[in-house]
Amino acid sequence: MTSPRRTSIRPSPLTLMVLVLLAEAPMHPYEMQRVMQARGKDGVVRVQRGSLYPAVERLAAAGLIEPVETEREGRRPERTVYRITEDGRETAELWLTAMLRDVRNEFTEFPAALSFLPLLSAPEARAELTARLVALGKSIGALRSVTDGLMERFALPRLFLIESEYQLAMLEAEYAWVSSVVDDIAAGRLAWDAEQINEWVDGLARAGTIVPGMARPMTGGPAP
Repeated sequence: MTSPRRTSIRPSPLTLMVLVLLAEAPMHPYEMQRVMQARGKDGVVRVQRGSLYPAVERLAAAGLIEPVETEREGRRPERTVYRITEDGRETAELWLTAMLRDVRNEFTEFPAALSFLPLLSAPEARAELTARLVALGKSIGALRSVTDGLMERFALPRLFLIESEYQLAMLEAEYAWVSSVVDDIAAGRLAWDAEQINEWVDGLARAGTIVPGMARPMTGGPAP
């Protein structure tokens, strides 16, 4: 495979989705959105009109896709149909292989919040994590329902729902881990209070040591 033309476009799930769909057949952005929703793929790629159309325009400006025709249905606005270029096909393959191979820190919210857990009391942390368990349980149930529905309706092979299988495995793993933390807090195996934390931090400060994760509890007044 020859190297595709260099592009300044940053690969993302959305831009990769556009290239992959157009590799199947020419279509307009609204059709891309409908196809992703019908296939249940909108659970892994955020497909919104406000972000999809600009992404299509950037890909066209970079020469990775190109307009084919403009069509109109009834009184609806004109819609531009796009097709993928040869550079677009090669770029899509490069992006896909990199996303499969490379491990990247995506800086998601939950690990960040966990790193500041000492700001809450142990009972407060337990309550919030218990609420997260409820939300995780609902997400697991919803994903199973969607996956089972697609399987029943289309008799899809495993390959075409592999991303849902991964999502479910990650959700179930997180549910099990959060459950264990909630249980440890409840049993006192994971315990802390403001006095303990301040003693730890002050002791380290006196020793001239800075340790990651040693946040102080929140106080009522402003920071000095």
